[in-house]
Amino acid sequence: MTPSEQPVTLYGFWRSNATYRVRVALNLKGIAYREVPVDLDKGEQHAADFLARNPFAAVPALIEENAPPITQSLALLEYIEERHPEPPLLPAGVRGRARVRALACDVACDCHPLIVPRVKKYLLGAGFDDAAFREWQRHWITAGLQGIEAKLAKSPDTGRFCHGDQVTIADICLAGLAMAARLFKFDVPDIPTVTRIVDTCFTQDAFAKADPLRQVDAPRQN
Repeated sequence: MTPSEQPVTLYGFWRSNATYRVRVALNLKGIAYREVPVDLDKGEQHAADFLARNPFAAVPALIEENAPPITQSLALLEYIEERHPEPPLLPAGVRGRARVRALACDVACDCHPLIVPRVKKYLLGAGFDDAAFREWQRHWITAGLQGIEAKLAKSPDTGRFCHGDQVTIADICLAGLAMAARLFKFDVPDIPTVTRIVDTCFTQDAFAKADPLRQVDAPRQN
């Protein structure tokens, strides 16, 4: 970002996995941003002013000066990558890019959508209690992390990170899912490759700054 550019505004929620991905990408690229909290637990995503930004009542939503909002975390990761190509979050080769995108989609399309607040609200209304929903969360987070483990462990393209030795959008998405497991205190077995990669990610400042518990709207820790 050049000195003349204004910081972008990111509407998000401290615990939102999708917002976490965008925070990490912005941090990795060195892009200044201001986050505006939208409390999903209190239903603030359904307020008229937010629905004007995203009629799907979901975060994140990213707004740049004099431009309409951009939503959906994977679209935002691609947008950030195209606008600010250094450091790259996608590998150079076509097949490598496809592999990274597939790993990212394993999290963002197949697993994470099943554990978001609107799914919880629906299931609780359909007869689930809190214990049943927690088991639902545990099942899908475990399935997601173990499925990605199977992909990473057997691939010669796996390196220090999901693809080689440089952070990609696959690592950003994977770290978010692992962060959810930690927040909800789920101990997922048999994921040594995932654990190694995620622990490496968490040592980086861009990931540390995006930590849900470090956000201004996070519950204060005793």
